[in-house]
Amino acid sequence: MEYSNNYVIVAIFIALGILLPVVALTVGRFLRPSKPTEIKQSTYESGNEPVGVGQVRFNIRYYLFALMFVIFDVETVFLYPWAVAYQQLGLFVLIEMLIFVALLLVGLIYAWKKKVLKWNSI
Repeated sequence: MEYSNNYVIVAIFIALGILLPVVALTVGRFLRPSKPTEIKQSTYESGNEPVGVGQVRFNIRYYLFALMFVIFDVETVFLYPWAVAYQQLGLFVLIEMLIFVALLLVGLIYAWKKKVLKWNSI
């Protein structure tokens, strides 16, 4: 009996998770003003008329740099709670953090060896 109650609770949360956004977006559609004009539907770029094509090709290196930054930036966020609570955590957590930093260093060395960090204009 108690086991099936858990499924009912999960089903309620799934239904609410689907129903609430649908209801909110539908109510918003009916309440918002809608007066489209040609000027409102035109492309806007810093107050100027757009020049050229809308899709520009970027070097894939840009995405690799951005991905590397995000990976290492997010991973270093995990160091802050450890540094704040270092006195209470002890030697075991120090060793775990050294392993974590070593894995980050291995990833950085791997990226360096693959020349991901080298920027070419091509």
